[in-house]
Amino acid sequence: MKEILQDLLQNRLDAYVKPSVKAQRFFAEEIERKLLSVQNRKAEIVKVSGKGKIIKNFTEDDVEKVQYQVRMRYIINQNDNIYLEERVEERQAEIFRFTIVDDYPLFSEADILENEQPTVRDFHFGPLDMYPSEEEERKGYHYDRRRAVRYAETFWNSYNPKYKKFQDNCTNFISQCLHEGGAPMRGYPNRGNGWWMRNNNWSYSWTVANSLRYYLQNSKSGLRAKEVSSPEQLLLGDVICYDFQGDGRFDHNTIVVAKDAYGMPLVNANTYNSRMRYWAYEDSSAYTPNIKYKFYSIVDDY
Repeated sequence: MKEILQDLLQNRLDAYVKPSVKAQRFFAEEIERKLLSVQNRKAEIVKVSGKGKIIKNFTEDDVEKVQYQVRMRYIINQNDNIYLEERVEERQAEIFRFTIVDDYPLFSEADILENEQPTVRDFHFGPLDMYPSEEEERKGYHYDRRRAVRYAETFWNSYNPKYKKFQDNCTNFISQCLHEGGAPMRGYPNRGNGWWMRNNNWSYSWTVANSLRYYLQNSKSGLRAKEVSSPEQLLLGDVICYDFQGDGRFDHNTIVVAKDAYGMPLVNANTYNSRMRYWAYEDSSAYTPNIKYKFYSIVDDY
């Protein structure tokens, strides 16, 4: 079984960089999206490596089902600048009589981002909820961008026990990065007010993608941000928000951790864990032609 999965993974790796290798049907669409995304950046994938780990296996109706995690690493060359992009996913292979008959993500990126915190998906708060106390109004802060990026690099594929972990963790992860960079919390204990996590409780803006976007757009004290018109205007430690369907409800957030050869952001994210990924997410199964972005540069009082 292990050898069968190794052969499957090797075919997937080779299909990215060897034109003579035809990708298995399980990966063909994903590989096509990735190669097109890299081509649009005027770059190329020069090497791909992957490491798999079996999580569990079981048998149903004579079909052996193997759940496994794979960590993909893409070495990308852009104008002689080399970047290492990483991604982690969990998949399930189905094997019948020593032949793989199916292989698919346990949770596609599209499904994960569509269902983030569905119990509060329609929650919005407006400017009246943003009025701070006098103490909060006076409070200034220094946003340490390097520290925020270091945190994003440390925990993009793991979890800090200092914070609560969520199954859909993308916005929680971004909030942690911002806070570790020095952004102050405010608004406790009202979950619809401010931006905070405390005493095993949290504001909607801390954990829900659309609520964090709305907070960054409107906050006048504590953590604040300025919307900019294009991604190249962002600095390290800034935030990008994604509305994949273009319906006005933002589904995902990332943090800028580097820039490519053309000054475009490379980002880290949780839930569908990824590192140094190109900001536009054109290689994502969640991507649609209707996608809209918001670009927020964190305000620094000093």
